[in-house]
Amino acid sequence: MNDQNNKPKESPKSIPGGAAARPSGLRRVLAKKWVTPAAFMAAAAIIVTLMWLYRGEQTDQTTTTPDTEVSQGDETQTKPADDTIAVVTGDEDLQWPVLNYDDLEVALHYYDEKGTNEEKQAALVSTSDNKFLAHTGVDLTKPDNSTFDVVAALSGKVSLVTNHPTNGQTVEITHDNGLVTVYQSLSDVTVKQGDEVKQGTQFAKAGRNDLESEEGIHLHFEIRQDGKVLNPNDYIKR
Repeated sequence: MNDQNNKPKESPKSIPGGAAARPSGLRRVLAKKWVTPAAFMAAAAIIVTLMWLYRGEQTDQTTTTPDTEVSQGDETQTKPADDTIAVVTGDEDLQWPVLNYDDLEVALHYYDEKGTNEEKQAALVSTSDNKFLAHTGVDLTKPDNSTFDVVAALSGKVSLVTNHPTNGQTVEITHDNGLVTVYQSLSDVTVKQGDEVKQGTQFAKAGRNDLESEEGIHLHFEIRQDGKVLNPNDYIKR
């Protein structure tokens, strides 16, 4: 009896693995029911934040939209070119595409952003569906509404000959330094794509088109450089 009471108490047997067998603090936390939804929400918040920051960086890197080249008659209005654009054409000076400019009248002026409100309104073209377009060139006509010769404003290569559904017969001539002269509302066109023409060479006559039918017989003339529309009055010496 005394022997049993005097026996030393046996220490508890250790379990292989020691402390690893007991649930760690992390596992106890993960065992909670609210942990998984909270972790998911935190991850989603991080993803949304990263996407927002990425979009912000993309916006900062975005440059301004370049001016769009739009032929007269399209519904999108063309933004005028910057006045600092230089028309460099070798030894030739840009000229009006007619033989006797003083014999003609300007039926419709170029839409100039620097003009007065009255001048801007007078340089709008109305379409059949009651829309208004900024006039991208200068329209020339004779007082008696008769036809007249159309000549190349500069030496160059014919890059387009077409019959546009609203702008009428059209010719485009490409010159140096990205410069293009555009001639619309033509008749009796005598050139084809690929032809080389010299400045002052007669290649068509003034005609009619559907977009500006109220003007009768006239020539619509444009100047573009690198796809940007220029005001002919700023670059042609009289």
